[in-house]
Amino acid sequence: MSTRTRIAFLKGHGTENDFVIVPDPENTIDLPPAAVAALCDRRAGIGGDGLLHVVRSAAHPEARHMAAEAEWFMDYRNGDGSIAEMCGNGVRVFARYLQRAGHVTEGDIAVATRGGVKAVHIAKDGDVTVGMGRALLPEGDVTVSVGERTWPARNVNMGNPHAVAFVDDLSHAGDLLSPPPFRPAAAYPDGVNVEFVIDRGPRHVALRVHERGAGETRSCGTGACAVAVATARRDGADPAATGVPATYTVDVPGGTLVITERPDGEIEMTGPAVIVAEGEIDSVWLESATGA
Repeated sequence: MSTRTRIAFLKGHGTENDFVIVPDPENTIDLPPAAVAALCDRRAGIGGDGLLHVVRSAAHPEARHMAAEAEWFMDYRNGDGSIAEMCGNGVRVFARYLQRAGHVTEGDIAVATRGGVKAVHIAKDGDVTVGMGRALLPEGDVTVSVGERTWPARNVNMGNPHAVAFVDDLSHAGDLLSPPPFRPAAAYPDGVNVEFVIDRGPRHVALRVHERGAGETRSCGTGACAVAVATARRDGADPAATGVPATYTVDVPGGTLVITERPDGEIEMTGPAVIVAEGEIDSVWLESATGA
């Protein structure tokens, strides 16, 4: 018969992109895909878009080579249990947990991810800034469609593919339940995240996004970065050419992010990160939910 063990968890979100957080500094908790999916289930589990497994870099085989640069590794899992390299909203919530647990204080920290070591800054006002890397802007014309409408789109790669379309009204994006068709097919052989964007004011835009494999989501960090870069180029702003950073406020359905593209090409994303609850997972339930 199974015995109950104490497995701590927390729940947090960044612009309503929400996560189950499992602190496990020494990497002693087994979290197979079925366990992650059960925990992220919104009706039968705790509920989340993904899971943040908090492990010391030195204790995880995939992160040991980064331990000298970053003490903590974000072992990130998607809500279906699959492994992902990075999640910009997730890194902010991860940093907030480290601060809450007393592992770090406000200021600059480094977080190891499968996408490399990410620079993070925890501000006094509570917002968290994450270095998101550089954008690539592949050549070639792309279009996206919803129903009878078709728009030109900007191809932006943030380590994952995005198609950014400027529209007159966000309702034109439709229900975003199925992937918006795009052309040419060769532009995105593995599918694409599609952002529909409207202007709200000077250097201020709003978006709705269809995330590849997930449908419409409340927030997409890489998508907000892609939108800021596409909008800057539309507006004639290229920090690499002018030497002047470009900053855009990007409203997502779950809140607001501020994106800055620096002259060296690095993109920084700033936004809130909130811990909303903590408790214990019933280990016997988890075993039964995963068929263990």
